Amino acid sequence: MADGTLRDQSIEPSHPGELLGEIVIPGTGLPKTHIAQRLHLSRQTLHDIITRKQPVTPTVAAKLGKLFGNGAGFWIRMQATYDTWHAEHDVDVSQIETLDMA
Repeated sequence: MADGTLRDQSIEPSHPGELLGEIVIPGTGLPKTHIAQRLHLSRQTLHDIITRKQPVTPTVAAKLGKLFGNGAGFWIRMQATYDTWHAEHDVDVSQIETLDMA
């Protein structure tokens, strides 16, 4: 967080599609169809990202970053945070020992 505190790890981070569908695209005043066209994506692909059925890939991140002017890294970091949180909460690692690297 901006004040240096860590985010509560029990709270699921937002999928970048949520931000895209709820804030970014509505903020443009353009229909999703036009956004999909400008991104050179199918309407279905954009819909699948917005509904969290597909991740934001590096290719899509580059397109989103260019269209919205905030760079690919923004979208990739958001997707990575979402994916990592799910991996840490959904994957059973109880049978994997931690090596002592000292």
